Amino acid sequence: MEIRKYQTPDLDELGRLFNDYRVFYEQPSDIALASRYIAERTSAGDSVIFVASEDGTTLTGFCQLYPSFCSVAAAPIYVLYDLFVSPPHRRLGVGAQLLKAAAVHARAEGKVRMDLTTAKDNLKAQALYESLGWKRDEVFYTYNLSLS
Repeated sequence: MEIRKYQTPDLDELGRLFNDYRVFYEQPSDIALASRYIAERTSAGDSVIFVASEDGTTLTGFCQLYPSFCSVAAAPIYVLYDLFVSPPHRRLGVGAQLLKAAAVHARAEGKVRMDLTTAKDNLKAQALYESLGWKRDEVFYTYNLSLS
């Protein structure tokens, strides 16, 4: 298994995976939208994406990081917003390797922290995060305001 940064030739494969990720979160399937979103984020430098590949071309998973800041620490951070491994490749260490690569990259970029959120009932993901040293926030609630 190879973990590496996304490259433009990966767009078709990553668009397929990103579409599967969105469908997992109950969004309608739209590969064109998924591919366009990835192309826009990466060409604008809005995100950093790591991909997993078993044969150099077929992607089996990805994680996407968005740069942000922590005002309290007065320092840059990453928000790990997306992590997805295709169902046939789960429980093989792909997610762990993607998370480790993201952490190495974040440290090298001078980020002081990475944040993520996950569903309360996503116990498998929570176990993975905690096994890699992530700490669950027991102090703060997360709120969202829909603007659409």
